Amino acid sequence: MDDDASVRELVMAALSWLGYEVELARDGAETIRRYSEALEAQRPFAAVILDLTVPGAMGAREALEQLAKIDPDVKAIVSSGYALDPAMSNFREHGFSVSKPYRLEDLAEVLRQVVRQDAPSPKEA
Repeated sequence: MDDDASVRELVMAALSWLGYEVELARDGAETIRRYSEALEAQRPFAAVILDLTVPGAMGAREALEQLAKIDPDVKAIVSSGYALDPAMSNFREHGFSVSKPYRLEDLAEVLRQVVRQDAPSPKEA
């Protein structure tokens, strides 16, 4: 999820290259809708990448709260161009953050950590 179309396209290309299936969303509301639809279709997402700040729309914090109500085991990565934002340090403590601009190896490593079975879920963070 990212409000910047170029970031969405870049992430889709990178994750597709790494072998992941990717769905894109502009904001938290669209992310929640797509996540719910995937669960109902019994095709749950392995993880979601949420932009911390989406001007004029739902960002990562609220979206993650809603996703956790739908699926307590949701796996999430919070991303931001504002790496020094205090909220990012809280997510970073638990291994659930990646700063923009993305480096492919950083994004791949964080995603691998989050989707591993033994990775703590955001509700434990």
